[in-house]
Parts: sequence; C-alpha cells; structure tokens
Amino acid sequence: MPAPPILAITFDLDDTLWAIDPVIERAEQRMHAWLAEHYPRLPERYTPADLRALRDGMVDARPELAHDLSALRRESLAMAAQHCGYGREAADGAFAVMWQARNEVELFADVLPVLTELSGRLTLGGLTNGNADIVRIGLHGLLRFCITAREVGVAKPHPAIFDAASVAAGVPASQVLHVGDDPQRDVHGARAAGMRTVWVNRDAQAWPGGPPADAEIHDLFGLLELLDRGAI
Repeated sequence: MPAPPILAITFDLDDTLWAIDPVIERAEQRMHAWLAEHYPRLPERYTPADLRALRDGMVDARPELAHDLSALRRESLAMAAQHCGYGREAADGAFAVMWQARNEVELFADVLPVLTELSGRLTLGGLTNGNADIVRIGLHGLLRFCITAREVGVAKPHPAIFDAASVAAGVPASQVLHVGDDPQRDVHGARAAGMRTVWVNRDAQAWPGGPPADAEIHDLFGLLELLDRGAI
C-alpha cells in the first residue's frame, strides 16, 4: 500500500534554517557589553564562556527547566548577578538584550525561496528545542505555527513535541514530514512519533548510526526535488 500523501512539513530551526553558533556567540558578546555598561562587577567576574557554562550547569541544578533554554539562561544570570551583589533586574535586562540578538539570524540562502514555494502547497510549521521567535525573525508568514519544547514541556526527541506539531498542523503524523539536521533529535524522534523524515546534511557528515532518515538532502532545494519527484 502506498504511503499517504504529505500534507504538512515541520522544520527544525537552529542549524536547519540558519547557523546557530555565530548567532549565540554574537548575542553573548552583546549581552556582555551591556552588562559592562550597566552592571560592571558581573562581567569583571564572568566571561561570556563562564556565563554559558553557568547556564549549562543549571540543567543539573534545575532539571525541571531542561526543556526551557530561556529559563535556564535567566536563572543562571540571576545566580551570577546575586554572586556579584546585584538583584534580579540585572539578569532580566541582560537576558532581554541577549534574546533580541539571538533572533537576529541570517537565513541560509535556500530558506526563503523554498519556504515560499512550499507554503502555497502544504502546511508548514516550525519545531524546535530552542527559543527562537519566528515572528521576530520574520518567518511567521511562511510557517503557520511553531511548536517549542518550552510550551510542550519536553524537548525533542520526545514524541510529545512531534504529536503537538501534528495537532497544530491538523493532520495525522503519518502525513507530516519532519525536516531537520540532528539525527537523534530530529530523525529518530520524528520517526518514533510516526512521521516521515528528511535529514538536512549541509556539511556532508557521515550518518552516525541507527535507522537512516527516509531521505537525505544537502540543502532545502533538495527537498523541493524530493517532493516534485514524489520520492518522499
């Protein structure tokens, strides 16, 4: 029996639609500069790398926040501020500066043309463990929804986040295609939830093991080709 037609596509965001490492590095530097101006004792004690390490360590201290990167960042900043004799307002202000910069992304060149083409044919949505805001980024006209780990309460590869995307798209998981760069979080997670999968392998990496995606592409133009050929 042939597979049912694809009616919706969900896209991972970070490292699928844009490169995230330079975005975070720039955002952390901008936050550090803001702190130096407004709360100087904090950046005197903590480098950007130190603050990132505090955020990473917060996962162990507050495991209930593991799915919420914004909360982890805010709580780690609040702890650093307290250590330096500042109140919560230092953390809130620093986070606001960083979050604004975090949403100043440079889309890969294939993203807008492909999403524009597909948005007229299928329901498109975002699906992310991160805290990107598709409205601030300007993709809300192409992606009809964005499911985040924060709102669902669990992160990929947990099936609940993929189930939430199916509900938002209004179609069964068997008719949703998930497109992402992470073999475990995107490919294995979406498959376990009953979706078909496409691995975006922009850097020509070797598949790390386990059942492969239904298809592999090197950019999103390859996704158009797959769909036009009926190969997925």
